[in-house]
Amino acid sequence: MELLYLMINPKHTRLVRSAFALSLGVSLLAFVGCTKKSDLDPTNTFYTSSIAKIKGLDPAFADDMYSGYEVTRIYEGLLQYKYLKRPYELEPCLAEAMPTISKDGKTYTFKLKKGVVFQDDKAFKATNGKGREVTAEDFVYSFKRLADPKLNSPMWWLFDGKIEGLNEWHDASAKAGKSDYAANISGLKAVDASTLQIKLKSRSYQFVYALAMPATTVVAKEVVEEYGAEFLNHPVGTGAFKLAEYNPSAKIVYVKSPSFRKEFYPSEGDAEDQAKGLLADAGKQLPLVDKVVMTVHVESQPQWLNFMQGNLDLAPIPKDNFAQAIDPKTKGLTEEMKKKNIQLFIEPSLDITHTSFNMTDPVVGKNKYLRQAISTAINTQEEIDLFYNGRAVSAQGPIPPGLAGYDPATKNPYKEYNLEKAKELLKKAGYPDGKGLAPLEYLSLADTTARQMTEYFQKAMTAIGIQVKVQTFSWPEFQQSLKNKKGQMWSFAWGADYPDAENFLQLFYSKNSSPGPNDANYDNPEFDKLYEKSLTMNDSPARTELYKKMAAIVIEDTPWAFGVHRLTYGLTHPWLKNYKPHEFNHGMAKYYRIDTNLRK
Repeated sequence: MELLYLMINPKHTRLVRSAFALSLGVSLLAFVGCTKKSDLDPTNTFYTSSIAKIKGLDPAFADDMYSGYEVTRIYEGLLQYKYLKRPYELEPCLAEAMPTISKDGKTYTFKLKKGVVFQDDKAFKATNGKGREVTAEDFVYSFKRLADPKLNSPMWWLFDGKIEGLNEWHDASAKAGKSDYAANISGLKAVDASTLQIKLKSRSYQFVYALAMPATTVVAKEVVEEYGAEFLNHPVGTGAFKLAEYNPSAKIVYVKSPSFRKEFYPSEGDAEDQAKGLLADAGKQLPLVDKVVMTVHVESQPQWLNFMQGNLDLAPIPKDNFAQAIDPKTKGLTEEMKKKNIQLFIEPSLDITHTSFNMTDPVVGKNKYLRQAISTAINTQEEIDLFYNGRAVSAQGPIPPGLAGYDPATKNPYKEYNLEKAKELLKKAGYPDGKGLAPLEYLSLADTTARQMTEYFQKAMTAIGIQVKVQTFSWPEFQQSLKNKKGQMWSFAWGADYPDAENFLQLFYSKNSSPGPNDANYDNPEFDKLYEKSLTMNDSPARTELYKKMAAIVIEDTPWAFGVHRLTYGLTHPWLKNYKPHEFNHGMAKYYRIDTNLRK
């Protein structure tokens, strides 16, 4: 959800959803901040922004929302989400149809669309630089890359332990010190050029969602081998756009790909879509914009100013500009915004912010009462007022509203702001009034909002006798620290990769520990047993009850101090057409259209 994810942000997300606030310094923004309206490209160009430097454009490393957005402008996978449909629903992308599934629920068979080609590149020697047709073998190769121990993809967790024979291939590769991509894997098979078969070790009702994520998009072996270590800077996919200009710390430009297959704007939508004009382009060939320009704004104010000047087509509302955009009485747009015909979008996010505790740390990881004391000393409502302009609700557990397993009646006993209780817990932890406890290390980012929130957290801890020392990082450095299990605590956020509570519960599964998504490195055998059982169950009341039991275990163990579930507010200019907020906004720019007359 591009506009939504760029939103308020005090914390960050792993994937792809995902996060929100990041800072690498405002010096990168000078070339954008002084842009004049007259400098705007009057053509059919979509202008957007990121609040983070992009790590690269290799799908295997698209483990954060920012990189995921950029990767999927170029790369595509077997499946995608229907653009207008709510609740969210998968549909074929490079697959010809949804998969046929065996009676035991373990074998998925996909037929690929014919005539889909990779973009032209010198790597395709056999075709003199012309992009060749995508085959089932390309997907086998791409999926093996996620399992390659030498590559060490942070998205290996998607397939780890799930596909028959893939873990054995991974382990053999690690032992041999090299990976044999020609070796057969029983669970990954190219039956013929256009038929892919995936066989799971056990039934999984969530597995299909992985096939619509950025990490499982298809890459060409020739391109990977041609560019080697530089492959992350030379993306060649099948998507609607191809790379034209690349500076991951400042600006990325994409242009319409001349080899993009025939795909059309959706013709199905509900009455509200019809009323909002979202079906006006029904049946038109995609993409509807000729170019996408993404600039990096690591601070909220330059991003806001560029939006207000018309240099960006959509933007979040920074907390410091909330009153400029939103009328406190009507909760709608101010007169200033209305005069500009700016559009307001308000959406609940399938997300959660949190403070993670490193469970491998001998101090915070081994002392439940210490973690509970820290959680109880945080005034979440005050945080919501100070940092979110009221645009959030307190998170009582790991599952956000809107997903099966969320229980509105749940009251986390360590979420109530109670300093006396926090002090009692700290005493129970063996540190009365903080005595004997060395300063705790807190990892953070250096942007304005992150600094403010970190200072607020330090103040909250001082109230119960806990001292906090802060280390600040850039976004890539921050992620690397987590993958290496460094630090004792840090703030983070997770937005849904797919619409199932399992996507949040897997953040506590021990086999997903760092460098996987379980960055807290939480390990509870009882939780793991319930989690593994849930993977074999379909969407049902029984599975929902299992989700609730897992949530209760996590609440008691407190590997996280739960933060909030956010409401996301965002703005678009009137010339941006067909924009509909989407929680899984991968490759969605192909649906947008610019009214160039309005932009002029």
